[in-house]
Amino acid sequence: MFHGNTASDSPGRRLRAQIAGPGTTPLIGVYDMYSASIAAEHYDGMFVSGFGFAASYYGLPDIGFIAWPDMVGFVERLRGAFPRHHLLVDIDDGYVDPEVACHVVRRLERIGASGVILEDQKRPRRCGHADGKLVLPLEEYLEKLELVLANRTDLVVVARTDATEEEDILRRARALAATDADVVLVDGVRSEEWIRRIRRVVGDKPLLFNQIAGGKSPRLSLSELSSLGVDVAIYSTPCLFAAHRAMDEALAGLKSADGRLPAPAVGREQVGVRESTELLERNISRSRGLMAVTA
Repeated sequence: MFHGNTASDSPGRRLRAQIAGPGTTPLIGVYDMYSASIAAEHYDGMFVSGFGFAASYYGLPDIGFIAWPDMVGFVERLRGAFPRHHLLVDIDDGYVDPEVACHVVRRLERIGASGVILEDQKRPRRCGHADGKLVLPLEEYLEKLELVLANRTDLVVVARTDATEEEDILRRARALAATDADVVLVDGVRSEEWIRRIRRVVGDKPLLFNQIAGGKSPRLSLSELSSLGVDVAIYSTPCLFAAHRAMDEALAGLKSADGRLPAPAVGREQVGVRESTELLERNISRSRGLMAVTA
């Protein structure tokens, strides 16, 4: 159970205040505790990516395999190690059933999540940047969203649409902006012009943009996103894809060297037992520091 904040300093309120500030808030996608440990050295906000969690926890693609108790357990471990970081959690379609979605939202808020993203896809679901996505009837999604909103206290709720038809994108974005959701996400936006169009449709409602390598959306800097009126940027998979490449290259090198570990590169410190242990020990010190403050 998360006990690190008063009601006036809840994770949801802190994230909401960050989003309301100037510029575009970056949230870095993490897929396990080690990637989160590295991300925490560089950024104060994390995105608990469904793509990354499905890959790391199950070894499966992001097409609906995640069980909500596994995701809740992961977020609880994250909050214990990173008591002050923003944690925005991908809960996909709310695990199909509206009552399950509400239960998960209540659980996540109790353990200290900052916010959730709820999408309007129907099963079989897909990564937001994949082809073949199907969406629920808008009215059905809005009913689920309203139930989720009624079951949160301070948790930030991002309403996400995966619509792909141009008229439907704008219709759904306008409808989501009219709810009490805190932020709107249209996933798989294909151009800067479409970001501008969506920005106009959602009015003053904060807007989130999802960046993923190899995805359908343009690669844009935080400065560029800020100039387009984007309030939050989630980077779904930079840690996962970097690890994929690095591990593949390291093991190919080990194999070609007949199993001999490589010598440290000139001018570059090699990660070894000491460096890894120091990184992980900082997770202990962060949680102890918060306990001392709140004691």
